[in-house]
Amino acid sequence: MNEQIQTELKNLLNNRFSTSESTRANYARGEDTFDPILSKAVVFPETNEEVSKILGLCNKHKIPVVPFGTGTSLEGNVVGNDKGITMCLEKMNKILSVNVEDFDCRVQACVTKEQLNDYLREDGVFFPIDPGANAAIGGMASTSASGTMAVKYGTMKSVITGLTVVLPNGDIINTGGRTKKTSAGYNLTNLFIGSEGTLGVITEIQLRLSPIPESIMSAVCHFKTLESAVQTAQQIIQYGVPIARIEMLNKDQMEISINYSKLKDIEAVPTLFFEFHGSDTSNQENIKVVEEISKENNGSSFKWAKDLQERNKLWKARWDVYYSVKALINNGRVYSTDVCLPVSKITECVNFAEEQTKKLGLRAPMVGHLGDGNFHVLLPYDPTQKETYKKIRDFSDLLIQKTLKLNGTITGEHGVGLHKKSYLIKEHGDNIPLMQSIKKTIDQNNIMNPGKIFDLN
Repeated sequence: MNEQIQTELKNLLNNRFSTSESTRANYARGEDTFDPILSKAVVFPETNEEVSKILGLCNKHKIPVVPFGTGTSLEGNVVGNDKGITMCLEKMNKILSVNVEDFDCRVQACVTKEQLNDYLREDGVFFPIDPGANAAIGGMASTSASGTMAVKYGTMKSVITGLTVVLPNGDIINTGGRTKKTSAGYNLTNLFIGSEGTLGVITEIQLRLSPIPESIMSAVCHFKTLESAVQTAQQIIQYGVPIARIEMLNKDQMEISINYSKLKDIEAVPTLFFEFHGSDTSNQENIKVVEEISKENNGSSFKWAKDLQERNKLWKARWDVYYSVKALINNGRVYSTDVCLPVSKITECVNFAEEQTKKLGLRAPMVGHLGDGNFHVLLPYDPTQKETYKKIRDFSDLLIQKTLKLNGTITGEHGVGLHKKSYLIKEHGDNIPLMQSIKKTIDQNNIMNPGKIFDLN
């Protein structure tokens, strides 16, 4: 990046253009296993028009651009590019409109899920997509994120009805709209959801909201074995119970979470966290069914969160799982798997994961959004211990092989990034040429997050 381009970017952004090493280091990676890569500069646009001008300039001079939100991604999605710039959207964090009567809103890309729900608190509606981290909604769209409540409310693909996207040449387009349905042309909205910044920069998101339930009830149920816990969740879904959350933590993860989150009256055994959303009457009916299924699998009596404060503490412990595992090792990293299975296959795959980690001698805390077949094995390690990382990668390869054999997917919600590129070829090798063709058509100079998801060559 020559001095002329730097001068143009400085003139456009003033002090929102930085080449300082500390700033570049702060935006060089996400919460992943990769070493940071420092881009040549970091830019902080505030408007769609500024994003357009930056991309137009970079496209003209073939300078790579890495879009960056809150840096919570787990697959190397936002690792920097040493020949390009990182575009941090943290200043694009405004809630643009809320339409309570239509259950929708429009936000800029770096509004976070917690920020939005705090804003909506008095309106009787909420944003239901709930990943572990307080992620930016633009980043959640880019990775097609979901989280703990996907079993009831769906994923980002379910709640996004439209986007504003700035294309690599600087064109600004608006896809979709506010209506519940549309048949107007290609579904470009879903093309950009999950594209991880490789086709353009998502700057605004149109979202569906949900009414806050009349009654919310949370409970914990303990099991003697991990298999019986997973089997319980599988049967609840197969029975058709409309539950909001079924979260699984294995014995190792329960021990870690009890210590890290200072939980009381909770046992360090395989555990399911339940949450029911609805009317008092419907919740009581659904709870009765779930309790019966749990007892048939030798589950304990339910331990109920007594009030909102206790319920929030319970779920905060679940949200803090990644950081609780990371804290086990000084300067450690966490390799997180992200497979998703047909519900009928999840017990088999979880059992397989538990067996293989034991064979390899790996510490393997495990959590799962079992209601939609998604689970994560969180493998902490010291990055200086190369042999441990090799074992982890061997386990990951075995898990992917098993998952694909069971008709699952390599990633349920984290995306591909750098981490899962070889796995994507295993799952969708026949799709890669078409993906490459789309990429080349929209991003002719390959400036948008190059090298992520797949390689062009």
